[in-house]
Amino acid sequence: MLRLLSFLISLLIFLWQPAISQSVHSPSVDLDIVEKIKSEGLDNSQVMNFASWLTDVYGPRLTNSPQMANAREYTKSQFEELGLENAHFHQWGPFGTGWELQRFAMHATSPYSYFPVTAYPKAWSPGYDEPVKGEVIFLNIAQAEDLEEYRGRLGDKFVMLDLPEESEPMWDPVASRFTDEWLLNLANASEPLTPPSPPRRSDDAQARAELNYQIMKFLQEEQPLALLDYGYRGWYGQIAVTAASLPVEPGTPWTEMIRPHQAEPSEIITQISLKREHYGRIFRMLEKDVPVELELDMKTEFFDDDLYGYNVIAEIPGTDPDIGDEIVMLGAHLDSWHAATGATDNAAGSAVMMEVMRILKAIDVEPRRTIRIALWDGEEQGLHGSREYVAEHFAQTQQVWGSTDDMETTPDYDNFSAYYNVDNGTGQIRGIYLQENENLRLLFRTWLQPFSDWDATTVTYRNTGSTDHVAFDRVGLPGFQFIQDPIEYFTMTHHSNMDYYERLVEQDLARTATIVATFVYHTAMLDEKLPRKD
Repeated sequence: MLRLLSFLISLLIFLWQPAISQSVHSPSVDLDIVEKIKSEGLDNSQVMNFASWLTDVYGPRLTNSPQMANAREYTKSQFEELGLENAHFHQWGPFGTGWELQRFAMHATSPYSYFPVTAYPKAWSPGYDEPVKGEVIFLNIAQAEDLEEYRGRLGDKFVMLDLPEESEPMWDPVASRFTDEWLLNLANASEPLTPPSPPRRSDDAQARAELNYQIMKFLQEEQPLALLDYGYRGWYGQIAVTAASLPVEPGTPWTEMIRPHQAEPSEIITQISLKREHYGRIFRMLEKDVPVELELDMKTEFFDDDLYGYNVIAEIPGTDPDIGDEIVMLGAHLDSWHAATGATDNAAGSAVMMEVMRILKAIDVEPRRTIRIALWDGEEQGLHGSREYVAEHFAQTQQVWGSTDDMETTPDYDNFSAYYNVDNGTGQIRGIYLQENENLRLLFRTWLQPFSDWDATTVTYRNTGSTDHVAFDRVGLPGFQFIQDPIEYFTMTHHSNMDYYERLVEQDLARTATIVATFVYHTAMLDEKLPRKD
């Protein structure tokens, strides 16, 4: 207890000392600014208003869709109203065709019953001019030769390929926050061991991949009314759904795979994900030789007048004549999948970053470095917007991922300080990933100290992936993702039909914006740029 009391007294003295240094190596906190940020961010928050416009009004924001174009116009106009400068669209690409779902309904009938089917089409699936009807057929394919049995029989059928997923009650909580023990383990993480060599694909896996390729090629030729599955996650009516699939020959490099937005609509089989309970019911009826007929009313539209994607960019110019052209960036991806309104993935992150800029303008900051916000496009299909922005403005390599030995940099590469990203749902920030940059541990711990009463103090050596900070990190620039409470992100909302405004937690988003604003401000005011990885 005595040691704990001594530590707390030392911590209080540290926190309330004057901010006499803005050095990475002897860090401090400008507590006056932190209090202004807290007051503005908590008492006058607009984060939920921003989120509602993005979700309720503009809806799902699939890359190159009309909804995404509307959301881009909205965010740019908001940046201009906030008084940000150089608000513009950054063109990248080409990406490919846009796609919009304009009408969808599915109904099931059998000799004994009728029921409406809960389902969502996969993005870039073609629709029909009029409603279509057809029987459901299960393809029992053990080897490629079995396909011949179905040749010429599928043009007026709905096709099922997968056995139903076995269910069990959901024993674990749907929503959760990180425990103290989990955060402590994260904070104690040290340098990783040498990673093991990636496992070789087994002969069985190779054979299955080849069979899947043959099946998809066959279906592409036969053109059934639709291919049915049950999504890759979800019970209780939840359906996780992304893009339609195309045949992929085993061994094809990732960079050479053709995605549906790059293909002709005629090459794409209409693909629909059913909720698992309905998929299972239809399958079990077919098992009993009870015929099931589906009626599908599905209208879609493809857009090919502009094949490019667009990021939304704006900034607060730096005021220091010596370092004003150096850059601190913050961002989140604006695009989403289409089954809901993309609230936690990632209107939440976009609204938070918009709120950060609103807070900074509201308290009249005059940053030494330029603070630049980017709302990215095309993240869901492979970090396209952020990767292409980094390649154009900072550095590019010949490889999509991996070695930077062949990297070519721009003048702004040396002027870059840091990038901060939010893209893990609605949960409050609990700390930050160092991305294996140990040089920043003390600095980030110091900046988090004013938020200790929110339990937001964890700094971990570990890296995290799968979102836009990776585009910066992979070329050696300091790019960071925050540790966020999961809430319902991976259990319920991520890429699913449940991802609506109602899943957002206002207190968490307001606190997250406050913490990010503090990091961005202090990074912009340091005497030097953030150090890069050794």
